[in-house]
Amino acid sequence: MLRLSTGQIIPESEITWHAMRAQGAGGQNVNKVETAIHLRFDIKASSLPEDFKQRLLRKSDHRITKDGVIIIKAQSYRTQAANKEDALERLRAILEESAVRPKARIATRPSKSARLKRVDEKKQRSQIKNLRQRVRHDD
Repeated sequence: MLRLSTGQIIPESEITWHAMRAQGAGGQNVNKVETAIHLRFDIKASSLPEDFKQRLLRKSDHRITKDGVIIIKAQSYRTQAANKEDALERLRAILEESAVRPKARIATRPSKSARLKRVDEKKQRSQIKNLRQRVRHDD
């Protein structure tokens, strides 16, 4: 069971685990022990609220497939249990990022004084740049 800070609970049944041999150097043990973990979490089939799912699916993350499945490969640690815990924490981080609803933007307009100030600053910059130009002597 995975508990999020928003109060959402993801049951263990929605997370699929697959153990495999880790890649890279590791000596004799690496060839016979399956310590790496592949975690799969299907967003569309999950028990998350619909708006939460949509935010997750819109997210541009290479770990989210086109089919809406989050795939995390954990192989940093030497034990399967530690890799499983690492994969769960990484899944929690992805879900926590999308848990927060973005604030709706309220359209505003600059005040009259702000617009005048901006124009005055532009005029001053223009004068400074004009002073940098080469001096012309009309003979």
